[in-house]
Amino acid sequence: QVQLVESGGGLVQAGGSLRLTCVASGSIFRINHVGWYRQPPGKQRELIATQTGDGTTTYGELVKGRFTISRDNAKSTVFLQMNSLKPDDTAVYYCNAHIMTDERFQYSYWGQGTQVTVSS
Repeated sequence: QVQLVESGGGLVQAGGSLRLTCVASGSIFRINHVGWYRQPPGKQRELIATQTGDGTTTYGELVKGRFTISRDNAKSTVFLQMNSLKPDDTAVYYCNAHIMTDERFQYSYWGQGTQVTVSS
């Protein structure tokens, strides 16, 4: 019913930038809380950035000042601008969204992930 599809990952040199995009489609009444997470190789998934429905943002300490989360509600799209990338940023990046499918129900959805690899 609702799908999240990430794109924009790839291979980049240290110091470079990437912009990840997450597009939600399907039966969407409203998108509330959104977030980006990542899972480095051999490690657990970790929080990168979140944004509430009213635009309040929070960032993980490892990316604060380098990454920016934003959204285009009209296009049901969430972005993650990543600057000054480091090899330690290498991970699979996942989009998460809390989406209301009607006036009553809200569910948490995840994208399939997009690989980001930062070379030194």
